[in-house]
Amino acid sequence: MAALATAVVAAGAATGVIAAAGDGERTTARPDTSASAVLEPLPAVPTPSVPPSAAATAEPSPGPSRTARRSPAPAASPERPEPPAVTAGLYRHPQSQVLDWVGAHRGDPRRPLIESRIAAQPAAVWFPAYNPGAVTGQVRRVTAAAAAAGRTPVLVPYAIPDRDCGGASEGGAPGLDSYDAWMEDFAAGLGSGPVIVVLEPDAIALSDCLTAGERSDRFASLARAGRTLHAANPRARVYFDGGHSGWHSAAKQAAALRGAGAATSGDGIFTNVSNFHSTADETAYARRVLAALGGPPRLGAVIDTSRNGNGAPEAGEWCDPAGRALGRTPTTDTGLSGIDAYLWVKLPGESDGCKGSAGSFTPDYAYELATGR
Repeated sequence: MAALATAVVAAGAATGVIAAAGDGERTTARPDTSASAVLEPLPAVPTPSVPPSAAATAEPSPGPSRTARRSPAPAASPERPEPPAVTAGLYRHPQSQVLDWVGAHRGDPRRPLIESRIAAQPAAVWFPAYNPGAVTGQVRRVTAAAAAAGRTPVLVPYAIPDRDCGGASEGGAPGLDSYDAWMEDFAAGLGSGPVIVVLEPDAIALSDCLTAGERSDRFASLARAGRTLHAANPRARVYFDGGHSGWHSAAKQAAALRGAGAATSGDGIFTNVSNFHSTADETAYARRVLAALGGPPRLGAVIDTSRNGNGAPEAGEWCDPAGRALGRTPTTDTGLSGIDAYLWVKLPGESDGCKGSAGSFTPDYAYELATGR
């Protein structure tokens, strides 16, 4: 994909992360690293990381009409207090493809490095299925386990209508009213502990395919989502889609974020999801976006560092490019003002679709990333 598309997932959940969707798919997204202006399709989705019995999903019901929104989200409040700082370590979900592989290949010579450098790290948990009636329980199981462990989970709701502009990750709720209701259900599972929410990767940066009216409606829905999440759990930190440093200008991205209520309904932005741009480039870009956004000083940024250890590959190389490396390990202690966390939103080793099937854990690729060669 190009300087226009970040990289999320195809078929339902953004790349390379644990998915708690219960829909039997694990996806991995295609990062955009080229400088051309040609959009490429985004790739595929993660298999469920919770047992089928725990992740059973209800059949999606027909979306209500645009005027039948269940209940209005709390009104925006520019005076919303800043949530307490996240001080607990990040949560590692106990089920993932890499953990499955490690457990089944104890004698593999690659296993010790993959286990220590990838499997041992906390990663985001994705919710890519539009599953009214099921998502509350799925979210609650993750947040309750994290709270019991004294850790902070990273959650990725990924069910916006017209997801991926009809590309490889198409799907989501049947309409914005349905999405608003699903988000209320999602928020109901947040609990009362600290939680980081990476709200809808690509929903803002990849919105140029929508008409002006559709984009305005989507942005209003994202603003409602931020308010709904904070109302359900005042300790939640909600980050809006900031794209990445190789995509839109900071001014353009900030204008879109402002339209989506990021400054009043969120706690900042996320960048580089499923991509490879260096931490230094993303830090500088995120600060430019936040400055252009002009929100309150409490706003910060989180950066996906899962595969950016060697920076971006050559232009046009987005699918499991060679020579990449793991980036900084996940932490909320970055030592940098305005940069709230380095996160692994995409789980390293899950393929973009070239070294393995899209979304599948590929040990050769994981080993390459772990060694940086």
